Amino acid sequence: MEFSIKALAPESARGCVVLGVFGAGAARELTAPARRVDQKTKGALTKALHDLPAKTGATLLLRELPGIVAERVLLVGLGERAEFGEAAFRDAVRGAAAALKELGAREAALHVADVRVGRRHVSWNVRHAVLGMREAFYRFDQLKTQKKAPAPALESVVLPLSPGAPLQAALKEASATADGVDLARTLGNLPPNVCTPAYLAAEAQRLARQFKLGLEVLERRDMEKLGMGALLAVTRASHQPPKLIVLRYQGGAKSRKPIVLVGKGITFDTGGISLKPAGEMDEMKFDMSGAGSVLGALRALAGMRAPVNAIGIIPTCENMPGGAATRPGDIVTTLSGQTVEILNTDAEGRLILCDALTYAARHDPEAVVDIATLTGACVIALGHVASGLWANEQRLADELRAAADDAWDRVWQMPLWEDYQEQLRSNFADFANIGGRPGGSITAASFLARFTRKLRWAHLDIAGTAWKSGREKGSTGRPVPLLVRFALRHAGRK
Repeated sequence: MEFSIKALAPESARGCVVLGVFGAGAARELTAPARRVDQKTKGALTKALHDLPAKTGATLLLRELPGIVAERVLLVGLGERAEFGEAAFRDAVRGAAAALKELGAREAALHVADVRVGRRHVSWNVRHAVLGMREAFYRFDQLKTQKKAPAPALESVVLPLSPGAPLQAALKEASATADGVDLARTLGNLPPNVCTPAYLAAEAQRLARQFKLGLEVLERRDMEKLGMGALLAVTRASHQPPKLIVLRYQGGAKSRKPIVLVGKGITFDTGGISLKPAGEMDEMKFDMSGAGSVLGALRALAGMRAPVNAIGIIPTCENMPGGAATRPGDIVTTLSGQTVEILNTDAEGRLILCDALTYAARHDPEAVVDIATLTGACVIALGHVASGLWANEQRLADELRAAADDAWDRVWQMPLWEDYQEQLRSNFADFANIGGRPGGSITAASFLARFTRKLRWAHLDIAGTAWKSGREKGSTGRPVPLLVRFALRHAGRK
């Protein structure tokens, strides 16, 4: 799908022209491009408005109207003008994309891209129009033997705006971000017998070759020499060898310290000896979504040649039961030298992350952000709308919150007070790996905080946002847009 920005009158657009309509019922209001088409077609749009459902994102297709070039006109509801904002814009784009996909259109002109969204610059519209269209057309069917006959692909989408350097930059960023999101989604959707730690390492190698990135993959023996006792404890019962992937992108000045993104890469999580319930355990293939988002973000930054330095660190392994598995009550020594009593082997993500975070400090980072499907408690607290955010510095938290708002990949900041550390107390080790049910997502972050006291560090718990369940089950690719925006804003591109 090729996107372009150019000045284009709606009556001259080819293929299918997408036009916005505000309001409902008798109070319908056509946007300026829609009014222009209405005039050219002698009021054909006005006559058809009563057939357009009132819901934001609802669509109505009109064919072969006189006086314009386009064979088809797609009207899309924008909701009430007074209430129009980011969510309504994204709903309208998604509604239009779904209709275009069903229609099988090859060319489209998206004449809703210039509708003002609050105080947002039009470059925001460009980014979210591209991401919304690409999201709707994403498809994962490579493992099906009887594939549905694909509809004719949408080959070109015109965003009818006045061309300029800021908008072209936004378009380049959006396309690269969408590529990164697609990668993260595909890695998440792959089954765990395919997407193993070795597969993630091979994917990192492919990205390194494609974009000339630096790559290092640490094997089990390397982790043993380093003393990564927590990470190795998680992988003991698995037949899949663990990997620690270090992927480097340098687009900024050599003197500039890198941002380090650390992604949890549990390619399948049974819970280990603390075995999970059988229901929906298949979704534990998504437990590597943090790793997928790091690879997706690095792919996006490299693809747009962003002026940033970024390092992705991915500890990846399986968490399996078995005779060699770590037991509740075992005590391990982490790379930092601190000892941990493992009271629950299903709290494994924090164990692989703590060693990876200690390792991240060796790269003298400007800031470290870890991304993990860490706790079910975060899902209970925030549902599937916002990711949880913890940080040991408020300025870093504010940067991430601003980037999340810009990307509409939203987060909610949670407390990281020392009071919660008491719940991790252990009689036999420096501390335990769980703190009981109260504040479960907070005590998980508090555990990680013990390994990041000398770092500018933030933690994103994406357990509720990394994938969807039910009929629409699949990876979302979040929080790739957030991570990309954070890196770019951190480099001064706001």
